[in-house]
Amino acid sequence: MDGLILVNKPQNLTSHDIVAEIRKLLKVRRVGHFGTLDPLATGLMMVGLGKATKLFPFLSKAVKSYRGVMRLGFSTDTYDSTGQPTSTEKKDFPTKQSVRKAMKKFEGAIEQLPPPFSAKKYKGKPLYSLARAKKEFELRPARIFIHFLRLKKFKLPFLEFEVRCSSGTYIRSLAHDLGHSLGCGAHLIELTRTGVGNFHLEDCFTLEEIKKLAEVNKAYKFLHPLESLLPEFPKIILDDQGSSSAENGRLIFAENIQKIILPSPSLSTDSSESAVIFRMFNPQGKLLALAKKMPEKNCYHPFLVIDTRQSSK
Repeated sequence: MDGLILVNKPQNLTSHDIVAEIRKLLKVRRVGHFGTLDPLATGLMMVGLGKATKLFPFLSKAVKSYRGVMRLGFSTDTYDSTGQPTSTEKKDFPTKQSVRKAMKKFEGAIEQLPPPFSAKKYKGKPLYSLARAKKEFELRPARIFIHFLRLKKFKLPFLEFEVRCSSGTYIRSLAHDLGHSLGCGAHLIELTRTGVGNFHLEDCFTLEEIKKLAEVNKAYKFLHPLESLLPEFPKIILDDQGSSSAENGRLIFAENIQKIILPSPSLSTDSSESAVIFRMFNPQGKLLALAKKMPEKNCYHPFLVIDTRQSSK
């Protein structure tokens, strides 16, 4: 079984738990997720099966959308409601106008420190293991991009918000840093991922729904096939000889190309890769490889081969 499942993750399960459940439900060995969600968080989680796991470098980079709630008044060591307070509680809250102004400052390209309790690695070890052991380590900032951070509801001490951001953004850090900027402290108490790239929360299935559909052999209802993925990349249809070359990673020349189909303008993408990467298909419509154009040789190089001749177990 090869493809992508959009799982509606419930609270209190880790991303690893979701992968393990899908592996058990569908009896598929190769399963992986394309973006961690904390146990506190809910919502859209992309899970790849079989050969879809090869597309991790591309699917994991997609822009993410969230809605959530943060609590003003004090910060915590985990930056969310599961942690211990690290500041005394304050009752002197900012105005709605001050909050909106502070949020605006976080939009655009910024440097962000990960939470001390996170899966981010430091010298090969996850930060949470070092933090729990009370060992000293250096937090290193990462360059991220916040497309927007909007206040949706102002009901002190709670702020309901929505955010669209680049991959690698920690919403817990965003809440913590906003609290620091406002001078009153803050931490995240609720979070739901509502979108990843062109996928949306309303397209997701719960674990129970996936189980019931799998039991009656209707996996096609929740499984996005390989051929439907990365539609923002142009599509090249090859002849039989070109298909054989692509399956073996050999260069593809113009005489082996039957057609090039450009993506729909409605497919939004924030990646420059969409202009230089092509999906290669055989005449029967099977995805064979991802390729890059080599103008100097007037050909295409299949740099990521996806073998479709055998199904994954």
